[in-house]
Amino acid sequence: MKFTKEMVDDYANKLLIGLTEEENKMVLEEFEAIDKSMQKVCEIAGIEKVEPMTHALDDMPCFLAADQAEESLPIKEALRNAGAVEGREIEVPKVVG
Repeated sequence: MKFTKEMVDDYANKLLIGLTEEENKMVLEEFEAIDKSMQKVCEIAGIEKVEPMTHALDDMPCFLAADQAEESLPIKEALRNAGAVEGREIEVPKVVG
């Protein structure tokens, strides 16, 4: 199935994003490039026997380094570059009403 201008416009309207003629053309060109790439993938011998991956790093072992306790930066030094400080806390502007 090939995407058409009408299909792209319909999907854009359903998503409430509306596209200009130029944007619609760009989307159609991108779909065509994707379609060509997928056709190349389909040409790979035995591709139908390959199990789909759920994540790009499924087969990559991942090990976390052991935690090592280190001396913390003194509070006074950590707050040295802060603008307004109250005790051990940095004052910030109110962001909600």
